Amino acid sequence: MSSDVTLGSTIRSEWIKFRTVRSTIMGVIITFVLTVGLGALITTAVRAHWHTMNPARQLTFDPVSASLSGILFAQFAVGVIGTLFITSEYSSGSIRTTLAAVPNRLELVWGKLLVLAASMFVVSEIACFITFIMGQAIFSGVVPSASLGSAAVVRTVILAGVYLTLLSVLGFSLGLILRQSAACISVFTSLLLILPIIVFLLPQSWQNTITKFEPSELGHAMTSLTTPTNDFGTWTSLIVLSIYVVVVLGVGTTMLIRRDA
Repeated sequence: MSSDVTLGSTIRSEWIKFRTVRSTIMGVIITFVLTVGLGALITTAVRAHWHTMNPARQLTFDPVSASLSGILFAQFAVGVIGTLFITSEYSSGSIRTTLAAVPNRLELVWGKLLVLAASMFVVSEIACFITFIMGQAIFSGVVPSASLGSAAVVRTVILAGVYLTLLSVLGFSLGLILRQSAACISVFTSLLLILPIIVFLLPQSWQNTITKFEPSELGHAMTSLTTPTNDFGTWTSLIVLSIYVVVVLGVGTTMLIRRDA
């Protein structure tokens, strides 16, 4: 029976799981609401207070990152989606059935990874482009806006979707290692939220050195038209974040292969 299992059949099976599990559907909806809804809310607030804003802030204002502000909250939703895509099977015990159907554990990881990454990339890109277009429409006539006619703007919006996709894979990778939803979500949240707070309490010289390596700061650099002070450049930030994800995924895959279900 196992000889009939191919990567294609594994992908089809995992796709059925992905689109029929209630937590995944809710996660996708929440990702859209947070990205688009909060993006619209924040851009509306910026427009309303534009004329009272400090002139120095107006000069350095980034209309692209402002319209994409919703991803600061959506990043937690995509992490949960990635985590639950594997940990829900451990909590329900269905992982044993999955491993019996797909004995090749590396193939199973590839199947889940491709379904998750492709799905979240499409969802994230659609959400990011919608919130960007909506944000620029809100800014129009009052706040300096940006256009998709600029290659830099298109790059930034695309990388916002890539950032969310990488975070979903990071959540999935943590799930392979920890196997428990609560533990994975706690670690994921700590990396994005608690770690920056801890670094903020360090001496300034340490902050300047460490901050640019934080996952959330890498995302900030990826989704800004201009590189923030002391941060890596756009492409370097993408490479560093990708390395994080690949390393954690490699560790998780190795542990899945070597440990019992």
